Amino acid sequence: MLRNIISKRESELPPSMIGRIVKAAQKDKKIISLGLGEPDFLPPSKVIRSVKRNAAKATHYTPTEGIAELRKAVAKKLRSENGIHGNADNVIITNGSNESIMIALMCTIDPGEEVLVPDPGFMDYRPIAEILNGYPMPYKMSEENGFEPNPDTIKEAINSGKTKAIIINTPSNPAGNVLKRKTLEEIADIAVDNNLLIISDEAYEKFVYGSAKHVSIASLNGLQDNVLTLQSFSKTYAMTGFRVGYSAGPEKIINAMKKVHIYTSISAPTISQFAAIDALKTRKSYIENARKEYEKRGLFLHKRLEEMGLSCNTPEGAFYLFPKISNLGLSSDKFAGLMLEKAKVAMLPGTEFGKYGEGFVRLSYATAYEKIIEAADRMEKAVKSMK
Repeated sequence: MLRNIISKRESELPPSMIGRIVKAAQKDKKIISLGLGEPDFLPPSKVIRSVKRNAAKATHYTPTEGIAELRKAVAKKLRSENGIHGNADNVIITNGSNESIMIALMCTIDPGEEVLVPDPGFMDYRPIAEILNGYPMPYKMSEENGFEPNPDTIKEAINSGKTKAIIINTPSNPAGNVLKRKTLEEIADIAVDNNLLIISDEAYEKFVYGSAKHVSIASLNGLQDNVLTLQSFSKTYAMTGFRVGYSAGPEKIINAMKKVHIYTSISAPTISQFAAIDALKTRKSYIENARKEYEKRGLFLHKRLEEMGLSCNTPEGAFYLFPKISNLGLSSDKFAGLMLEKAKVAMLPGTEFGKYGEGFVRLSYATAYEKIIEAADRMEKAVKSMK
């Protein structure tokens, strides 16, 4: 029997509740899951037709940076929709934006170096940095500030000579807020002054509500050499299973990522890249219809949570709400566990997203409106029994 074969790196990774939620929902069909951030829409019909049409010729690898036609289309999209200027050489296609995060950090931080990560923030940032023997240094996102980063907090987290990058996420997972242009400008100044790379995760860029506006930080003047932008087809086009995303940024960093990509997955799935080309040709009405439906769901769930006495920011983007539950005298993990047990509603405790997520839970409204109504009814009954 092998002993001590598992690496310390793996054994120190934090356990995730997502796997437990998926198993519980599969085992008990009465459970309504508000835990996973996965669109419940079908991909555009162009994408489905693309898979059928290209299946026979998608049996080989593509160049590690991705199909030239797709990279050109992505560069065009970035110029016209995000104000990010560049060409196909500034783009690499990856297995979803998660692989982009991994490869980007592999190319920019060495063991012992630091990357600033939002807390609460997307649960994968910290473990990815730790897998690479780097140090993820949290910068606090507080409810009082609408989960908007405080530039002074970011400055305080910088360790001269050690800090290499700042990760930002807008629209945000888990808080569902959209970073303001002024905040982005202040973060940009900090990055330039300290010679730091900004890794901007914009997977939810198309899902913005009310008066909020999405701004890609790479579109700000003078930031072309300081920003790596990460976007994805997963959320926008309901293509999570296709595993196709991309990074765009300085050619020096993109070239380094190409070199590393050979040793991770060689290339993104060929069939998915063909599908992504057609996804970019989809009518804007497809995205707008999804956006309107998410906004409707988010506003409804927000109203119900407030009526339960669970304070919650009005949804601005993505498809998440991050209500405060600490007034019930329960930890995030305990509350999520009780909701799963008593209400048959699955959600994620805020601590999945960092230590400053304690006292909150994340609810995803990327599920059918009727299920959200039922989930809210069940939650309300369970919350009343706790008071």
